[in-house]
Amino acid sequence: MDNSMNNTQVTVFVLLQLWDSPVGQVVSIISFTLIYALTISGNLIIIIICRVERTLHTPMYFFLSHLAALEMCYISVTLPKMLHASVTGNSTISFVACLTQLYFFGSLGSTECFLLAIMAYDRFVAVCKPLHYHSVMTAKFCRILVSCCWSSGFISTMSSILLISTLQFCGPNHIQHFFCDITPLLRLSCTNVHKTETLIFLLASVILVGSCLVTLLSYFRILTTVLAIASGTGRRKASSTFASHLTVVTIYYSTMIFVYVRPTTSGVSSFNKILSVLYTILTPLLNPFIYTLRNNEAQLALLKTKDRALLLIKKSFLM
Repeated sequence: MDNSMNNTQVTVFVLLQLWDSPVGQVVSIISFTLIYALTISGNLIIIIICRVERTLHTPMYFFLSHLAALEMCYISVTLPKMLHASVTGNSTISFVACLTQLYFFGSLGSTECFLLAIMAYDRFVAVCKPLHYHSVMTAKFCRILVSCCWSSGFISTMSSILLISTLQFCGPNHIQHFFCDITPLLRLSCTNVHKTETLIFLLASVILVGSCLVTLLSYFRILTTVLAIASGTGRRKASSTFASHLTVVTIYYSTMIFVYVRPTTSGVSSFNKILSVLYTILTPLLNPFIYTLRNNEAQLALLKTKDRALLLIKKSFLM
């Protein structure tokens, strides 16, 4: 690269909108604002009932409360910026802000992969080794597992961001995405991205494929155990829970693996944008309902929490 190219380093990028038409913009603003509000409120409710209700002080709901907190952070990394750009018409983002968004997006995504694998393992022990469940999934062990998920997610992404921060961006500066993602960002670099691309591919393969295999293997063992259940009612109940969990896991992993476990500068970015909506927006919305709010225990705990809240409000008015 020559010096003239070095002097034209891009410091501001422009993100694209999902829809170009005014009607599409209005529909997207209303729809995604509603989705964001439902996602935050739904996951916040999960965290509250998991903390307040003693009946939910179990390893499964401990993991679910961390998943709910993660989903709130995950959707907040991308959606508010996209809504702000749609409302104000200002789609610009600085290079530093772009890398920051990319770091938190990658870190939280990696953490979710690890957490889903841990949750699948927890269900495997509960269903396949019920007599050993409480001796294996102790409170201390669960805290260690969750700590490893969060720390591993944030540490594993750091090397990729550091490499990207050393790249030169000489123009154009239009990112073909509604947030700063790796694939469209690397396409804008005017330096050799082979080393960065290779590292990202290897990390994505290890994190996504590795955690996916652990998750699928755990669910496969659960399925074989469920099919051996003699009671038809018990089999239907377990199968319903298993199917709903597997649906969310399949959507999340299949889209993530398709987008990231391949050379990052290849592929059609417009199709990637559609897939990105699934794992950045819809999955955080669905998780509260799929994993928690469909469970009888969670529904009962929610009713108890609501009754307590109404009682406190009534007392505050009477004072």
